[in-house]
Amino acid sequence: MAGTRAAIRYAKAILDLAKEQKSADAVNIEMKLMSTTIEDNKDLDNMLQSPIIRSAVKKSALSEIFKNTNAISIGLIDTLIANKRLNILGLVASEYNTLYDRMKDTQIAKVTTAVPLTDDLRAKVLAKVKELTGSKDVTLENIIDENILGGFILRVGDIQYNASVADKLSKLKREFTLN
Repeated sequence: MAGTRAAIRYAKAILDLAKEQKSADAVNIEMKLMSTTIEDNKDLDNMLQSPIIRSAVKKSALSEIFKNTNAISIGLIDTLIANKRLNILGLVASEYNTLYDRMKDTQIAKVTTAVPLTDDLRAKVLAKVKELTGSKDVTLENIIDENILGGFILRVGDIQYNASVADKLSKLKREFTLN
């Protein structure tokens, strides 16, 4: 993806500054908010990507959307505007979250299921992920995708385990078409 290396550099710089000012936790919360807001709102993302819309308009919109944000987050927006890189704001925020989690030794496990996880099943998956990764702190995200029909897809870092019904049906279909 274009801008990923630059986003990582900005995220590292912001994390270093936030640690220095002892506000890494607060900035992490704001970066999560920015990342999810930009990801969930296509109009906002399109505005940030647009070369036609002036930087002043973008800054005005962002300061209205992200009111009461930390000075570090505002500084990031100003820096990205000055360097004409505001289009990677969502990517920088996402990379910051990843670096923050790595710093705190937190693993994020994403479990995709057809229906929401029950509390009992959530606890079992959490225990298994902690056992597999050896990480003390694991955050579990449940993503609902009815297209997998049943079963689950577990993703922790670079490791993915696919035990979905849709995957099994796909493998079965490939087997029949090859023979």
